[in-house]
Amino acid sequence: MTATLAAATATHCPYCGLQCAMTLTREAGSVTVAGRQFPTNRGGLCQKGWTSAELLRHPDRLTTPLVRDAGTLRRATWPEALDRVVDGFRSAQDAGGRDAVGIFGGGGLTNEKAYMLGKFARVALGTSNIDYNGRFCMSSAAAAGIRAFGLDRGLPFPVSDLTSAKAILLAGGNVAETMPPLVGHLTAAADSGGLIVADPRRTATVERALAGGGLHLQLAPGTDLPLALGMLHLAVTEGHLDREYVEARTDGFGDSWLAAAQWWPERTERVTGVPVASLRRAVEILSRSRRNDTGAYVLTARGAEQHATGTDTVSAWIALALTLGLPGRRGSGYGAVTGQGNGQGGREHGQKADQLPGYRKITDPVAREHVARVWGIDPADLPGPGRSAYELLDALGRPDGPRALMVHGANLAVSAPRAGHVVDRLRSLDLLVVCDFLLSETAAMADVVLPVLQWAEEEGTMTSFEGRVLRRRRATTPPDGARGELEVWRELAVRLGQPASRFPTSPEVVFDELRRASAGGVADYAGVTYARLDAGEALHWPCPDVAHPGTPRLFLDRFATDDGRARFTAVEHRGPAEPTDTEFPLLATTGRVLAHYQSGAQTRRVAELAAAAGPMFVQVHPDTAARVGLRDGDAATVVARRGRVAASVRCDESMRLDTVFLPFHFAGDARANLLTNPALDPTSRMPEFKVCAVRLEAGAGVRA
Repeated sequence: MTATLAAATATHCPYCGLQCAMTLTREAGSVTVAGRQFPTNRGGLCQKGWTSAELLRHPDRLTTPLVRDAGTLRRATWPEALDRVVDGFRSAQDAGGRDAVGIFGGGGLTNEKAYMLGKFARVALGTSNIDYNGRFCMSSAAAAGIRAFGLDRGLPFPVSDLTSAKAILLAGGNVAETMPPLVGHLTAAADSGGLIVADPRRTATVERALAGGGLHLQLAPGTDLPLALGMLHLAVTEGHLDREYVEARTDGFGDSWLAAAQWWPERTERVTGVPVASLRRAVEILSRSRRNDTGAYVLTARGAEQHATGTDTVSAWIALALTLGLPGRRGSGYGAVTGQGNGQGGREHGQKADQLPGYRKITDPVAREHVARVWGIDPADLPGPGRSAYELLDALGRPDGPRALMVHGANLAVSAPRAGHVVDRLRSLDLLVVCDFLLSETAAMADVVLPVLQWAEEEGTMTSFEGRVLRRRRATTPPDGARGELEVWRELAVRLGQPASRFPTSPEVVFDELRRASAGGVADYAGVTYARLDAGEALHWPCPDVAHPGTPRLFLDRFATDDGRARFTAVEHRGPAEPTDTEFPLLATTGRVLAHYQSGAQTRRVAELAAAAGPMFVQVHPDTAARVGLRDGDAATVVARRGRVAASVRCDESMRLDTVFLPFHFAGDARANLLTNPALDPTSRMPEFKVCAVRLEAGAGVRA
């Protein structure tokens, strides 16, 4: 098989939703990485992308199935491991019904795997209990986008449209560290003083804004919603309302204004901590650029979205954008910065508890009929909606919850909110199965570990955060013993009594089926083919037929609602689910650092990245640290109602006195998510990762 592979392969980075283009070259048994010219990264890569090939032959690579006997994982054959999985699934379902088996997917899976995982869960297992870690990433922005525009696509325009814009507001994103090549698209805004960043911390992205004369809106954690409403208030009262646009293209402005009218500038400053002068200037920058037709955008990211009020918060930012007349205009708009590599495509084709392929609702009889016809089953045999991600994890091992769980592409022991509790639920299972290529912290807990392929060893497609479908190409031969997940699911399905033909293993065959299943849906891929992608066509969904050029820019003529008009939603500020008190007087917020990705299961194994990031730390104002006898570099413990985290103190005078920051990439007693609050957004079911009440203690931490 090696001889059939080209020496140089054009593909895309395995990490974030920007999906930077790269070329992998095989030479003398190794693989080297080079950036490739592409609209998103324009030849550049970040440190994670440059080092991505190091994991392809890492000594920790899993190549043999593992099964647990007498408390210890041992090597096993594939037939033994698969039989162990099927026996466990059958035992669970015999005792507890179809929903006694759960499936947890990931936003890094290809479109083909995301699609087939949903099919496997609902057809081979008949369970409604499937969700994925994208619920922890984009769900609030998705829910708000559907509410306002009738569909959810991270950026409803190409990322290259940002390049010439002179005004960009980024709410809750540190893209200079999470996706550095994106910063190049913000240069025009930054250099003209038009980059505005709303963030509790003075991040690298904030520094870029300030260097060009832009703005840092340093809000208190959990006050993103009143910040947006306060800016909407100023947009109306100071003459920036685009009345003609609002009347022609939107509904619901009146109710939204009634909510925003309560957020006069001084009240907004008192609650958020952002000075009135900064609020006023931010609105003026956006409005002036829209009036001058020099490009104005409002973008949200996890900082605005990962709250128990995340959907309403994003709705407030969308309302500001609509008030200024931005969405659906060439050169302006609203968008959400998707985090995971296939966070967009991964949520479109059936991994979410309430969705079927094509972004169809699983409760819609017409959608059920269409997908069941493609799958060759009776619509009545499709399960209904299941539990959302955290609710699924919280139900594990309980009388009415799953007794068995299979996990793909997620490291729940580190990445889930209230991680200590989630680990307890995982331990309560009769069977935990993890498919991974490294022994992550979650895989180390499993009863069965199945070694699967890495990104450069497989074919498939990904969908970037701008809705562009991309080809992932196989560049190297996998090690003996590792198998693709499509093959794993077919083997399991056959053992469960399904015909092998129902679960193909060729990615292109699966994609052709996905095209038919998505046809006519919101996320319509019917016109996207491997041949068109391999020929270099830039295809953004919806793309309903093979003669269609794709849709790089949505909403230019109408929104995707029934009447073509965007919807304002009136929202109210409720504040963090867990306010501070005398026992827990500080607000903790979490996020990423430049060198690491997600739970760090991959990047912590790359020596260059681990060295660059250093050990776990808590970033805090020196005066806040001094109150408990701490200085820069000291060992500390951060304590919340749900757990304790060991960290090294990193003093920073730019921090708010009431706020501490923790990166979430570390394991063991350095897991930031031991602290985080699983309070859920009522619409998106997003946990409140971004704010919880804590205290800082001296000692028992990690010394720098």
